[in-house]
Amino acid sequence: MWYHKPAINEELLQSLPNLKVVASSGVGIDHLDLKLLFSYGVKVSNTPFIVSTDTADMGMALLLASSRRLVEGHEMAVSPDTEYFPGDWLGVEVSGATLGILGMGTIGYKVAERAKAFEMKILYHNRNQRKKEEESAVGAVYCKKIDDLLQQSDFVLLAVNLTPQTHKLIGKRELDLMKPTATLINISRGLVVDQDALVEALQNKVIKAAALDVTYPEPLPRDHPLLKLKNVIITPHIGSATKKTRWVMMEEMAESIEAGLAGLPIPREVL
Repeated sequence: MWYHKPAINEELLQSLPNLKVVASSGVGIDHLDLKLLFSYGVKVSNTPFIVSTDTADMGMALLLASSRRLVEGHEMAVSPDTEYFPGDWLGVEVSGATLGILGMGTIGYKVAERAKAFEMKILYHNRNQRKKEEESAVGAVYCKKIDDLLQQSDFVLLAVNLTPQTHKLIGKRELDLMKPTATLINISRGLVVDQDALVEALQNKVIKAAALDVTYPEPLPRDHPLLKLKNVIITPHIGSATKKTRWVMMEEMAESIEAGLAGLPIPREVL
């Protein structure tokens, strides 16, 4: 499967009685009906670890691009209407700012490692608190309650898996808790955020900005209000989109398929 295609439904499974394994690219498995697949005796694999470094890089890229208004700056610099650069055209400082990370798994932790190099203060919320030595290595402080993280952070970065518990994790109530100067960054899944509530929050200056590598649907309809807002950066779900990573993802998927066909243990099997 690549970009969630083909759709794995009962009709497809019935038409493929000898199917042994489904190899899915990337880390997310929210697009898969695991109970259905397992009921047909089909094994599942994904490629969770290879994508983490590039996705963390993407998270920091979005944070920097949004805070320093790189997209707007580029448009100004190349516009045929530009006669001078205004001296009061300002961004937001990153060094010394507070970054709140929701989801401190492999990707979230790699973001924290990068943020430490920018001398950011790091807060995080996770289902399970990290070991003290892991926290100390990046200077991260655990927030047991999401609300505490939202209220204190200048940047809130989402790196959670999409589950029933994280579906629309960030809605109107959560956005209202954030600082009016805060930026929301999403590198997880579009459905982790209530997009209607986000549009309203951005339009009414409840938060300052958003930087999104994921939306729902993808791509957004061309008349979607998020596409018309100046305080939003949207990229086309390219967190893992580097040549090396995509090549290794393909290799790992092929390894899983070969193992499944040979009846061997499947690397990176989803259980």
